[in-house]
Amino acid sequence: MFHSTDGGRLEAGYKGRGAGDCAARSVAIALQIPYKQAYLELARTNKEFGFKRSARGGIYKPVFEHFLKKHGWSWRSAPKFDGRKARCSDLLHGRVIASQAGHYVAVVDGVPHDTWDCSNKMVYGYYAKD
Repeated sequence: MFHSTDGGRLEAGYKGRGAGDCAARSVAIALQIPYKQAYLELARTNKEFGFKRSARGGIYKPVFEHFLKKHGWSWRSAPKFDGRKARCSDLLHGRVIASQAGHYVAVVDGVPHDTWDCSNKMVYGYYAKD
């Protein structure tokens, strides 16, 4: 199960498919801020780290962690299970950002909120509000 949403991307005037904007989308949803604000703040942080001023095409983990730390969020390890890997449905209730292979996704009460169904992908860990 997943909730289909672009996090406000289209409403903010951003167009195109395959934008590589999962960091901005997950931040907008989890932090409950406008997509444009999430995108621009991530782009500025990306520039501060010496990368291009864009949140499209991916955000490196150190940039993402620094950004989230400024907003009072921190990294948590995924829960451990015998015989299987953690999934979005295993995460705590509330709003978190899960880290998956090459992807970030906002998870609200165990349900991924994204443009595609990533509910079966393994979760390495997640960011949660301190």
